[in-house]
Amino acid sequence: MTKEQLGTMILDSERQLYSTAKTILYNDQDCADAIQETVVKAFSKINTLKNDKYAKTWLIRILINECYILLRKSSKLVPLEEMGEVTEIRADKKNDYSDLYRAINSLKEDLRLPVILYYIEDFKIKEIAQILEITEGAVQKRLARARGKLRCDLQKSEVLID
Repeated sequence: MTKEQLGTMILDSERQLYSTAKTILYNDQDCADAIQETVVKAFSKINTLKNDKYAKTWLIRILINECYILLRKSSKLVPLEEMGEVTEIRADKKNDYSDLYRAINSLKEDLRLPVILYYIEDFKIKEIAQILEITEGAVQKRLARARGKLRCDLQKSEVLID
């Protein structure tokens, strides 16, 4: 893959990159930072991509790793003055989204990522397995557990009626 092709793929994947980053990180600025670092690393490590067919999977994996790095760095310190502001911002954002979106966000990360990648980003189970570095069976099991938890959570909030 050439750098031009990589650049085109990155531009075409902007929405996917953002929504994947948003799955892990809550702050838009952190998402932008993670995506920027992903782009830099992708261009500098383009020679490690063995098969162009898996370029998007490779790029998403880099992004997820960058998100975790940012999460570890940012979780160490939060000024006491900002604690109230952060809670208010998150509460306001939660009120802006649908019940389903809130239910998805309430899932543990190991269940939330496969749901986002499969249902929202349209990745195949095989691709998700490669991105998350788990087996295809594990992806299917996580999706099934997530669906069950979502069904239960939505029924509790009386949004979904059988």
